[in-house]
Amino acid sequence: MGQQEAITRVAVVGYGYWGSKHARVMSSIPDVAVTVVDSQEERLVEAASRHPGIRIAGSLEECLDEVDAVVVATPPGSHAAVALTAIQAGKHVLVEKPLTTSVSEGELLVESAGNENVRLMVGHTFEYNPAVWKLREIVRSGVLGRVLYVDTARLSLGRYQTDVNVVWDLAPHDISIISYLLGEMPTAMAVWAHRNIGNRHADVAYLRLNFELAGIQAFVHVSWLDPNKVRRVTVVGDRKMAVYNDLSDNERIRVYDVGVDPAAIDDSTEAHAMPVTYRTGDITSLYVPLNEPLLVQDQHFIDCVRTGARPDTSGERGLDIVRVLASADSAGGAWPMTSSGALYAPAPREPAGRPEVVAAAWTNAS
Repeated sequence: MGQQEAITRVAVVGYGYWGSKHARVMSSIPDVAVTVVDSQEERLVEAASRHPGIRIAGSLEECLDEVDAVVVATPPGSHAAVALTAIQAGKHVLVEKPLTTSVSEGELLVESAGNENVRLMVGHTFEYNPAVWKLREIVRSGVLGRVLYVDTARLSLGRYQTDVNVVWDLAPHDISIISYLLGEMPTAMAVWAHRNIGNRHADVAYLRLNFELAGIQAFVHVSWLDPNKVRRVTVVGDRKMAVYNDLSDNERIRVYDVGVDPAAIDDSTEAHAMPVTYRTGDITSLYVPLNEPLLVQDQHFIDCVRTGARPDTSGERGLDIVRVLASADSAGGAWPMTSSGALYAPAPREPAGRPEVVAAAWTNAS
């Protein structure tokens, strides 16, 4: 009987791209029993074939009374409804990014989880990535000097989504990474987004985020319409620069001893030239352990379910990212800031206000 009570029962709702990964990872964690929930029979057949030890169900209601926690891996537009059903039944919930597709829905989930005294966690997987931990360590060590700006690119050919645009689909990763590195949320932003294919959603976008406490800007490029798959974060300092390439097998973090310094012009014949000098030095590849981030994340969720600990990427953290995404949607509008540069930390804190939209453009293909 004691052994049975030690089992943590988890329902994974949605057996698509991310749901199938969660089912695999959760099934590998000791003393976790997995139920895959999906309305499509062929997906349930596939899940049962790949993971013989799991249970299957056609709806969450079929198994809700028999689980302790729920992983929501459905399309983003349904995150709020599925998560709220689980929370109101007293279940702990992990929601794939983005937490919700509106601020009001995110606030409802956070409030409901607090009222029900259950753990609400968002799947910001890169915050459980050892390479991102290493990059944060580098930034905070001061080895790069003063950070001048951060640039990210998340590009590929597809996967086009039906219920959200490219910003809501891909940018949560980069906003999460940048704010994790800098320890604060952006306070203002500018957005350009364009729809090239179809008649529904923007498929390429550029965001500029202002970070008040750090005194820097970050630039985010996301696209569903690019011939190359790119997953890159560049941090430029006034001493050195660091590049995190998530697609590299063995050199995910490189530190470049390069830079540009201002210089006086002594030769009048060079007065037309830009008064700078260039520095070049070694390129250092840093060791990063190969721990699967999704496994680290899901194990953390199970630990929080079992111990009652607050998740490192709590519902409040997810809501902060949703506020930034919602601001990106407010083309041409400005939002008053209710807080300025709120520090990101796992400890409880007042939620940050939406960043002010200082410029925005959403365009359609002609």
